[in-house]
Amino acid sequence: MNKQIAIEDIIATIPNGASIMVGGFGNPGTPFTLIDELIKQGQRNLTLIKNDANEACIGISKLIENGQVDKLITSHIGLNRIVIEMMNKEEINVEFYPQGILAEKIRNAGAGCYGFLTDVGLDTEITDKSQIIKFQEREVKIEAALYADFALIHAHCADQYGNLVYASSAMNFSPLMAMAANKVIVETSNLVPTSELTPDHIHTPSAFVDAIVALALSNHESTRSI
Repeated sequence: MNKQIAIEDIIATIPNGASIMVGGFGNPGTPFTLIDELIKQGQRNLTLIKNDANEACIGISKLIENGQVDKLITSHIGLNRIVIEMMNKEEINVEFYPQGILAEKIRNAGAGCYGFLTDVGLDTEITDKSQIIKFQEREVKIEAALYADFALIHAHCADQYGNLVYASSAMNFSPLMAMAANKVIVETSNLVPTSELTPDHIHTPSAFVDAIVALALSNHESTRSI
């Protein structure tokens, strides 16, 4: 089935209050065009799940600065002074997880698991006593899987059916998020015939993808996909 769709139409399916996973590690892999359309349409009370908050005035930071985001689930926001200030003023709720824990919470959701056991951060503020149990004579905590209503993903190239290939480090969280969200929306500047993508080179198969937005090739494409 051809999954190509206009960006305005697919972003319009995201309602107020949705939870959204956003691929990217800093700039690489961040779906800037999908984010810009979300800003344009103005959905509010969003929960975002992303490794970081991008830098000020770009990426998801623009969504946050625009007052569209109630909660951010992330690993760090240290490169974004605006989001730090908003968090300190309690204008946004920020929930932190160590990067590996965040990735594993998302991976567990995609694998159909409810959660996992870990001893990371047992004696820190990231652990609530209610999470701690005894297992094999050790104290561990239960870390719940992390799902989302939507995932916004940038792919280096894709075919019309939704088979995806990522470029280098721009892969980062995207394969995990594509498995953990109920609806997966992908932007790409390189829509290619299916025959060009051999099975061995496909990173995310079409079964996980709901919509493909084909973009005009940008001058910034190479810097966003390194």
